[in-house]
Amino acid sequence: MKMKWFKRAALVLALAFLASTFVNASWLADSPRGYIRLIAHHGAHQLVAQPGSGKDSCTASRIEPPVHDYLANTLGGMGQAVRSGAQMIELDLAPTRDGKLAVFSDPALDCRTDGKGAVRDHTMAELKTLDAGYGFSADGGKTFPFRGRGIGQIPELPEVLAAFPDRPLLFRFVGTDASEADLLLAAMKAAGRDPVARGDGFTGNGEAGPVARIRQLLPGAWVFSNESAADCTSAYAWQGWLALTPAACRNGTLIVPLGRQWAFAGWPNRLTQRMNAVGARIILAGPDDKGLDLPEQVREVPASFTGHVWVEDIWSVGPAVRPGFNKRNAREEAELQAALEKRRAARSEEHTSELQSPNC
Repeated sequence: MKMKWFKRAALVLALAFLASTFVNASWLADSPRGYIRLIAHHGAHQLVAQPGSGKDSCTASRIEPPVHDYLANTLGGMGQAVRSGAQMIELDLAPTRDGKLAVFSDPALDCRTDGKGAVRDHTMAELKTLDAGYGFSADGGKTFPFRGRGIGQIPELPEVLAAFPDRPLLFRFVGTDASEADLLLAAMKAAGRDPVARGDGFTGNGEAGPVARIRQLLPGAWVFSNESAADCTSAYAWQGWLALTPAACRNGTLIVPLGRQWAFAGWPNRLTQRMNAVGARIILAGPDDKGLDLPEQVREVPASFTGHVWVEDIWSVGPAVRPGFNKRNAREEAELQAALEKRRAARSEEHTSELQSPNC
C-alpha cells in the first residue's frame, strides 16, 4: 500500500514538474523586440579595488590604479559613458543648503573632496569650489592621481539636464526628504523635459520620502526603491514557477543577478513577457547585485534579452557589447587589459578565500 502511494505521489510530482517546465518554457514565448539597454552606474568612473572593513568606508581611498581620467557623477564621466555605449546613465542627487540639487554620490564631502561635512550644509556655489578628485588614491594614500584635477566638477542638476536632453537618466535620491522630488521635477520642468516620455527612472532607499513623492506626482514613471525591487524579485523567485506574476511586480522592477538566471522561471523570453504584461522592468545585474565589470560577463546575456543591464565599468563592458563604441587607443587598451587581469585574479582569490572560510 505504501509503495502504491509512493508511486502515485511520484507520478503527480513528475507531471507537475513537466507542466511547470512547459508553462515556463522560454522558447515557447515570442522573442521580445528591441535590444538591451546598458545603465552606466555613475557614468564612467574609478572602480573600488577591494571592499572596506570596519570604519574604513571611504571608497575613494581604495580605487584600482586608474586606466582613464573620469570621475563618478561628473559631466565628463557621463559623456564618456555615452561614448562607451551606455543607453542610460545613473546619477545621484544630493540637496544643498540653498535648495538646489548637486549631482554627488555621498551625503558627506569628506571622502571624495577637500570639503568637510554634509552636502546639505553647503551652497551649490561652495560645492563648485571643491576638488571632486581630491580623495582618490590607489596606493593607500601615498599618491592622489586626481588631486587638483576635479576642481569645479561637481555638477548642479540643470547642467546634466542641459548636457543630456535626449538621454534617459536614472536619478537616485541620496537623501530621504520628500521635497527633493519636488526640486527634481521643478528642474525638469524648467528644462522642458518630460521624464515619462524620455524614459527616465527614479530610485532611492525606502518607499517613503522622495520615492513616494515621485510615485504620487508621476504615476506613469519608472519608480522603484531598493526595497520594492527586492520584494518583486523574491516573490517572483518562487511564484514564477507556478506561472504566477506577483502583485509586488506590478509597475515594479525585477533584478536578476548574473549567474542565477536559472532561478527565475521563464528566463529570458517568458519572464520578459510576464513583466511586460504588468508594466514591470527587468534589470540584469552582476554577481551580488553589483554591476557588470568584466567584458566576458556579457556572454551570459542572452541575445533575446531586451531589458536593462546594470554596468559598473562602462569603460570596459560597453565596447564589449557594442564593439563600434571602442575608441580606446593602443596605450589605453594595453592598460585596460592589464587592469582586467588583476581584477580577475583578485576576484578568483576572493572566491577561493570564501570557499575556505569556516563559515561557508
